[in-house]
Amino acid sequence: MSIKCFNVINDKFSNTPDSNISNIVEIALFIDKIKNSIWLFGIPSWLFGITDRSIAAFADGSLSAIEIFQLFTASFFFMSWLYLKPEESFNSHDLDPSQYQEYLARTQAKKLQIRKLHMISQEYILPFPYICQIYHLLNLKHLETVHRFSLNNLKILNISQFETTNVGGKITFQTILDSPANPLRIWRQPTVEVDLILHTPYTVELSIPVYNHKRIIVIFHAFPLNDSEHQLFIDIYSDLEWPKPLLQIILHLASCLTLFEDLPYLRALAEKNIERLFNLSRTSNHESALLFKRFVELYGSSGEATKLLEGREES
Repeated sequence: MSIKCFNVINDKFSNTPDSNISNIVEIALFIDKIKNSIWLFGIPSWLFGITDRSIAAFADGSLSAIEIFQLFTASFFFMSWLYLKPEESFNSHDLDPSQYQEYLARTQAKKLQIRKLHMISQEYILPFPYICQIYHLLNLKHLETVHRFSLNNLKILNISQFETTNVGGKITFQTILDSPANPLRIWRQPTVEVDLILHTPYTVELSIPVYNHKRIIVIFHAFPLNDSEHQLFIDIYSDLEWPKPLLQIILHLASCLTLFEDLPYLRALAEKNIERLFNLSRTSNHESALLFKRFVELYGSSGEATKLLEGREES
C-alpha cells in the first residue's frame, strides 16, 4: 500500500481516544526496547561462539575442512546479525533525547494502529483488461446495478462534493438504504455520505461511515499484467469494535460475494471496444461518472493508458 493511503487511513481513524494513544505509545516503546535488547544480547553471544569454535579448531594445531566451514558459517551469521540492527529513521544524536523518543513513539504507534485496523486482504488475477476494473470501481452506478443483490437495492441520492487532485480526485455521495430489512443497517445509518477516492492510476479507496463515527475503508489496488489480465488486491480496514475473527469472516464473505457479482459485468465490458473507454469525448458527463472522467483526463486522452500497460510489463 502506498504511503498516501496509510496517511489517509490514519486520518480517517484519527478519533482514537487519548488513553488508547497513550497505551499504543507505551506498547511501541516497549517493543522497540525488546528488539534493541535482543540485538545487543546477540552480539556477545555470537562473539563467544566464534571464539569458542576458534579455540577448539586451533587446539590441535591444524584446521580441517569441517572446522573451516563451521568458522565461516559462524562469522557469516555474526555479520548478518550486525546488519539486522533495528533501524532508526534518522540519527538520534541530532535531536534532544526526549524529542527523539517522542518521534519514535508516535511513528511506532501509527504502525501499530494501522496494523490493528487491518481486517482482511484478498488477491486475484482476473482475465479482464485493467481498464475494465478501473471503470467499474469509479462508476457509481454499479452500486445500484451490479451490486443490486448484495447491497439490497441501495440507492444513490446525490453527489455532494467532487474535487480533483494532481493524480486523481475524490467524490462524496449520499446513499440511502430503502428497505427496513436491509442487512447493511447492522453496519450503518440508513442515510450516509460515502467517499470514493482515486489516489493513483492503480489505487482506489471506498470509505464508508458506520455507527458512532466508526468507518470501514476498502482499498483496491488494480495492476495491469498485460492487455487482457490484471491483478486485483483488496484490503479492508475498520475500527468497528466487533470481535475481530467474526468481523474478518463477514468481510471475507462480503468481498467474495461482490467480486462474484462483478465477473459478468467485467466480462461484458471486456467484450466491448476497450479503447472507447479512454476516449474523453465519449466519456459520460453524468455526475456518477465524474471520477472516471477525471481518470481519463489524466491517463487516457494523452496515451497514458498505453504507458501504464507498458510500464507494468517492463517491471
